[in-house]
Amino acid sequence: MTLSNNKSPAANDIYTISRLNREVRTVLEDVFPTVWVQGEVSNLAKPASGHLYFSLKDNAAQVRCAMFKNRQSGLRFEPENGMQVMARANVGLYEGRGEFQLIIQSLEPAGAGALQLAFEALKQKLSDEGLFDEKHKKRLPRFPENIGIITSATGAAVRDILSILNRRYPSGNIIIYPTMVQGDGAGQEIAKAIKLAEQRKECDVLILARGGGSIEDLWAFNEEVVARTIFNITTPIVSGVGHEIDFTIADFVADQRSATPSAAAELISPDSDEILTKLKHINEQLIRSQKQTIHNFQNQVTLLSKHLPHPKQRLMELIQRTDEYSMRLKHHAEKQIATKRFMLSEIVGKVNNLNPAQTIARQLEKVNVLQKQFIYSINRTLEKAEDEVSNLGQLLKTVSPVSTLERGYAIVTDQKTSKIITNSSNLNSGDKLRIRLAAAEIDSTVDAIHEK
Repeated sequence: MTLSNNKSPAANDIYTISRLNREVRTVLEDVFPTVWVQGEVSNLAKPASGHLYFSLKDNAAQVRCAMFKNRQSGLRFEPENGMQVMARANVGLYEGRGEFQLIIQSLEPAGAGALQLAFEALKQKLSDEGLFDEKHKKRLPRFPENIGIITSATGAAVRDILSILNRRYPSGNIIIYPTMVQGDGAGQEIAKAIKLAEQRKECDVLILARGGGSIEDLWAFNEEVVARTIFNITTPIVSGVGHEIDFTIADFVADQRSATPSAAAELISPDSDEILTKLKHINEQLIRSQKQTIHNFQNQVTLLSKHLPHPKQRLMELIQRTDEYSMRLKHHAEKQIATKRFMLSEIVGKVNNLNPAQTIARQLEKVNVLQKQFIYSINRTLEKAEDEVSNLGQLLKTVSPVSTLERGYAIVTDQKTSKIITNSSNLNSGDKLRIRLAAAEIDSTVDAIHEK
């Protein structure tokens, strides 16, 4: 029997197996984008090449999977048979066997994978809205008086924070706002605690803290209500959630992120040793400044004393100017001391529990001693100036013509011209003369001139 109606296929309609598998693979890759697949690991194989081969299955079907070595650097767990996982994969076909398969790009435990997807989605959403922008970050106070801690009242985080603050910054007042940090409703409770601290306006800075844990344990800090509450408050807030490798949405919104609760406590607390060092430096500057001021004015007084003129009036003016310099110097020194005391008082007030009082008292005592020495030095300078004035006055008295008259000499002047007569060449008999003695004046007439 002959089948005359059958037609032989054309040569170009005949597919080789290789061609068929290649074109099917191309169709699969074009039709299916990257997909997320959840299933149970089975038939896990780990050859020496470092690649992973396994199947993902559910109750009704399974699919072969391959995860190449270069994609395994981000794995945070060791896949095992029977484990539920979430895989991000490309759909393909293994041409050598004509076998449908998934090429795995990333792999997460099923629960963590779902949470990670939610985390990334919310992170992208809030980032697009600008909640993470640096321009919204508030500056932390340098010396906070009141520090708020939002965390579990019984967790290790609060103990670590209190220990560090008591050691580094005992002058800070600590207010704890206890809240749930894990489990159902924890996100809402954290948001309520933050709002309560904001409403009371009793803290200069807030610490939001929790110890380490899995992504499920830390999930309350990834909730949108917590992120928006942090963004909307005016009080600066520092996050210290988990460990160094843990990041939460709260970390991105907070004004500053710390790797751990302990690091957050160190970040907001100034070091007492650093404060004491600054106090010591200020005190040394004060002493140097006072010594230089005293030295400069002493040089001025010495220079002025060396240029005292002889006339008594100039001497009195110099004494008056010396008194003026003395009073101005004393006023300036007292003003400087008062200013430095006020500065020290302010700093002491901020670190009163660090007990630098004894050190400051000793330094103030030194300042008082220097002040007394300064006053003593000024008094000695004035005494020396008065002695010099007295000596110059005595010298002036000694060389005065009046003193010469007291020793028996006389000054002879012409009564008409009042000129002093120094020789007899201009005198004639009958001229009227006035003779000045120490205690009187005598009018006389020239009777005769006797030349010597």
